[in-house]
Amino acid sequence: MLRVLAVDDEEPALEELLYLLRADPRVRSAEGASGATEALRRIGAAVDAGPADPAAIDVVFLDIHMAGLTGLDVAQLLAGFAAPPLIVFVTAHEGFAVQAFDLKAVDYVLKPVRRERLAEAVRRVAEQVGDRSAPVLDTAGDQIPVELGGVIRFVPIDDIVYAEAQGDYARLHTATGSHLVRVPLTTLEERWRSRGFVRIHRRHLVALGRIDELRLDAGSMSVRIGTAELAVSRRHSRALRDLLMRRTGR
Repeated sequence: MLRVLAVDDEEPALEELLYLLRADPRVRSAEGASGATEALRRIGAAVDAGPADPAAIDVVFLDIHMAGLTGLDVAQLLAGFAAPPLIVFVTAHEGFAVQAFDLKAVDYVLKPVRRERLAEAVRRVAEQVGDRSAPVLDTAGDQIPVELGGVIRFVPIDDIVYAEAQGDYARLHTATGSHLVRVPLTTLEERWRSRGFVRIHRRHLVALGRIDELRLDAGSMSVRIGTAELAVSRRHSRALRDLLMRRTGR
């Protein structure tokens, strides 16, 4: 449930935006500020109070053209905060989109605001807030926590035979099943390199000691790990062959 601050120096526009935000079931609270100075004061107080305080703010829906400081000015100031709220720009002007995303805005909504378009912006914010609050996985230890049916289990890294990229997640395959974790494959590659895991493809990271066969077929390469056959990209084929040869002493 999101805690929202909407900022616009035009009262009708602010009231309309607040009405739409409060109608969204993902929004816990939506308060308004009529200008940049008031917004900065309230955001500063919220950041100082901490995320558990009732006045905390998860996201600011921010107009760009305002008297005095602009919305872009506010965003630049917020970038200096230790833990600033997320930002969604709401504006009648298309020409500032590049600057907005340079300032790490989650979304850029054009006026007049449509309910469906605003709902999409709220969805994006909710996803990012969820990512912020998700527990950080300790992928450098001997075990990795995975969730299974609402229960956290700890899977020994030595039990993992290969990992498969699935967007910002990775699916970890063991001899008995698989587990989805919220960590990119590139992170696992960096942290598990010393444990004998090697990248063989943009989608796959494998435990070198678990490879049963290296197969060559009409110029293409693959490995067999148990019942799984995984393609090896040309980019990784030479390095993988050298590693396997060194491992067998050939």
